[in-house]
Amino acid sequence: MSNYVNRILDNLKRSCVGQDVFIQAATEVLFSLKPLLDKESKYEKHAILERITIPERAISFRVTYVDDNGKVQVNNGYRVQFNSAIGPYKGGLRFHPSVDLGVLKFLGFEQIFKNSLTGVAIGGGKGGSDFDPKGKSDNEIMRFCQNFMTELYRHIGNTTDVPAGDIGVGGREIGYLFGQYKKLTGLYDGILTGKGLNWGGSLARTEATGYGAVYFIDNMLKKAGLGLEGKKCAVSGSGNVAIYTVEKLAQLGAKAITVSDSNGFIYDPDGIDLALLKELKEVKRARLSEYVKSRPNAKYTPVSEYKPGTNGVWSVPCDGAFPSATQNELNLEDIKTLYANGCRFVSEGANMPSTLEAIEFMLSKKDFYFGPAKAANAGGVATSGLEMMQNAGMTSWSFDEVDSKLKGIMKHIFELSYETSVEFGEAGNLVLGSNIAGFRKVADAMIDQGYV
Repeated sequence: MSNYVNRILDNLKRSCVGQDVFIQAATEVLFSLKPLLDKESKYEKHAILERITIPERAISFRVTYVDDNGKVQVNNGYRVQFNSAIGPYKGGLRFHPSVDLGVLKFLGFEQIFKNSLTGVAIGGGKGGSDFDPKGKSDNEIMRFCQNFMTELYRHIGNTTDVPAGDIGVGGREIGYLFGQYKKLTGLYDGILTGKGLNWGGSLARTEATGYGAVYFIDNMLKKAGLGLEGKKCAVSGSGNVAIYTVEKLAQLGAKAITVSDSNGFIYDPDGIDLALLKELKEVKRARLSEYVKSRPNAKYTPVSEYKPGTNGVWSVPCDGAFPSATQNELNLEDIKTLYANGCRFVSEGANMPSTLEAIEFMLSKKDFYFGPAKAANAGGVATSGLEMMQNAGMTSWSFDEVDSKLKGIMKHIFELSYETSVEFGEAGNLVLGSNIAGFRKVADAMIDQGYV
């Protein structure tokens, strides 16, 4: 069956030139599926790998708006509707200069299996634009979002495709997008998740991805007779995922000692001051370098001082790490440094934050616990699914109710991934376990629905 996997990957490399992160994501998934493919010939018979690695639909469009200086600006917009075998397409919108079709295919492909693991009936998709909200006024962002939705609205619907937020798309952007959708269609429905709390949003949605990454590794450590209490943890990033990873770690008795942004990282041996971090990033939208002005024991290290080829945030001795910023932020040299400095677990809060070489290193260590992104960072989309349920029932649940459901979903994802790893003779390899469990549900649905 390895010939089947190799053939598909060779075809992807020929047809997806320049889409390196998508090829990386496909390589990780397809190689971990080999035990299942060896056991079940039906997936090759029904050409599942050929079908599941090509989006059902990929839409690209031009977005124009007029900036505050009266100049016309032009950006690319996309929506990749990857797979709808188990439910409507679901996945965020990312506004960032790095966005292109290859990045969105990688994110949409990952989303298929992540969404499958949650147990919620949602398929996989992703979208966005190379528009950069940084440095833009609220009016410029509003005009861009309105024009983006003017192109997107005809392709989405609450039983067709339900986008959410991602990097560069928070509550402000979701509000502008929803307002334009409502104006164009006359519909007030659950077409977007991550909405404002007073018009259909869900409590705990902002916290969900960070909380979920902590819940996941807590389950994994408890399975091994260990726990989070008293552990010092390195966290990367300083957006929602990082902030609420820091918060949940503190609630479970652990201590986050680092956070980072694109300019550098903070090391605070006394533990990251959560209130200060929230003030800087959620209220003032300031750079992290401002943190040390209020915390004299903390140290700020700019990117210019990082060892070449490494991410400085992983140089700090710790018990565990939570990569929560972006893809490929944790490479082989980084994980070797973490391991040498005592780190024994990683829970991925970002999408594909570890390189293939770093993952291979982590899986090779018997005393190391690795929570892969497809499983560990599924809390965000799981809670988006809960928001869809609340919208459908025209109701709203309390924060504790949503958080309790999220905790249960993350436990389910861990147990399903672990049980699947045992089934295929690699107990504890949750890369294999989560990929097979997520794939099998989607692939079987595709077979049931015929060659569509």
